[in-house]
Amino acid sequence: MKISLGSWAFSFGPYADNPIPFDQTARRLSEAGYDGIEICGFPPHITLDRYPTKESRREVVRLLKELKLGVSGYAADLTSVNPVVAGNRGEYLEVFRRNVEMCADIGSPAIRVDSVAAPGSIADADYQTAFARVASLWSEAAEIAQRGGIRMVWEFEPGFVFNKPSEVVAMHEKVGHPNFKVMFDTSHAYMCGVVGARQHGAKETLPGGVPEFLKKLEGRIGHIHLIDADGTLHGDETSTHRPFGEGYIDFKGLAPQLLRVPNIEWWCIDLCFWANAWGLVEPSLKFVADLIDGKQAA
Repeated sequence: MKISLGSWAFSFGPYADNPIPFDQTARRLSEAGYDGIEICGFPPHITLDRYPTKESRREVVRLLKELKLGVSGYAADLTSVNPVVAGNRGEYLEVFRRNVEMCADIGSPAIRVDSVAAPGSIADADYQTAFARVASLWSEAAEIAQRGGIRMVWEFEPGFVFNKPSEVVAMHEKVGHPNFKVMFDTSHAYMCGVVGARQHGAKETLPGGVPEFLKKLEGRIGHIHLIDADGTLHGDETSTHRPFGEGYIDFKGLAPQLLRVPNIEWWCIDLCFWANAWGLVEPSLKFVADLIDGKQAA
């Protein structure tokens, strides 16, 4: 198992007013001993606007090669085109296609998507229609990604619609494309499966918590993000990504189950929105490395 860290940790939230440049982030991860980096496709990191050509993207490849860092995934910026809106299909697929090309050019094996729409933004009468619309759209997107040699992974979370455990399973089934997989973020799994945060209609939780959620998604997972959860939301929107050991997730018990998920090459540490993320680069790597080598997974 290889370990990466998401570069958005140093450009979102507390870092938004003074983001750490991508090259400086990559150098820090390389020096700390990470195997790779998960690339943020949002400003000011590796965006379509900032790196519009293959030649410009070769600069990124050269930097990462110099630093001996692999790429675990690419968090595409698709926020300008809400997939829930019926009239956005063509524009969404075009932006998605351009991001798949970015992935191919920078050597990313996977592209991350989310449902963009906030919980509560869809009327009850339109909810199932919107669900089906997104599934149909993502099925076509998954085919585009497959033709480009890129795996498509959906990150469910409290910040966006369709976040109940049953909805996550149902979305995977309804998309019905072999190249469409679910991203399993441990913090989101806790907030969606244990807390039932920001769900549509009746709250749905799992008695078995995060391990039960992971079991329900057996055969559907295409990528893994690791971070703790303390049962709260960041800014009343999405899961608080609490540093390892400061939340409620039993990583010692969960690690063997995570390690059995097939066809997973990377574990990505996700310190999104955490004020001291820069200071947690080394201790987070040690925590996850210990999980992998069995010191905490025994």
